[in-house]
Amino acid sequence: MDRFDRQPALESRFDDRALYLWSHQQRAHHVALLLCRIQQRLESRMLVNTGIPVLTDLAASGSGNSVRAAQIAAWQTVDGSPEFAVAREAEVLAVTEELKHLDAIPDVTATSLAGVVAKLEIIVGADREIDDPSDFPWPHIASVLRDMKAIVGDIGMDRPERATVRADIARHWEAAAKLVAALKEEDALERCGQTG
Repeated sequence: MDRFDRQPALESRFDDRALYLWSHQQRAHHVALLLCRIQQRLESRMLVNTGIPVLTDLAASGSGNSVRAAQIAAWQTVDGSPEFAVAREAEVLAVTEELKHLDAIPDVTATSLAGVVAKLEIIVGADREIDDPSDFPWPHIASVLRDMKAIVGDIGMDRPERATVRADIARHWEAAAKLVAALKEEDALERCGQTG
C-alpha cells in the first residue's frame, strides 16, 4: 500500500484514489502559498528595515544592487532571529510536498471519470508554474480537462479546514526550524575547524 491508499475515514468521500491524491495536492498547494506569503512578508519587512541605518535609508530611497547585496548577507535573520530563514525553508518543504503529489500521479490509478478529472486538474495546475504554458501539450491537456468537466461536472474543492492547514504549516515550520538550527550548528563547527 502506498501513502495515497484510502484511509478509512476518507473512504466514503474518496472512492477513487486519484480524488484522494488531488485533495491532498490541493491542500499542499494551499499551504505552500500561505508559507510563500509569510516568507514574502518577512522579506519585505527585512528589505525596508534591515536594522542597519544606512541600508534602511538606501532601501527606503529605492537604491538598487548595493542594498540588495548587503541585505542578502542579513537574510539569515530578521530582528536577530532566524525567522526569515525558517520561513524560507518551510516554504521549500511545503512546495516539495506538493511536488511529491504531482510525481505520484503515474502511480495512482483513477477508477472513475471524476478521478481522471482530478489527475488532469493536478497536471493543468502545474502548468501555471512553467515558463510558457501556451506550448504543446498544455493547451491540449487543458482542452481535454474542459471537455471532461463538461461531461462529469466540476469536482470542486472544499477549502481545507483551518485547523488542518495550521497543523500542516506548523509541521513544515518545525522541520524548517530544525534544519536551520542544524545548518547553523554545522556552519559554526566548520568555522571552528571541528568538522572533517
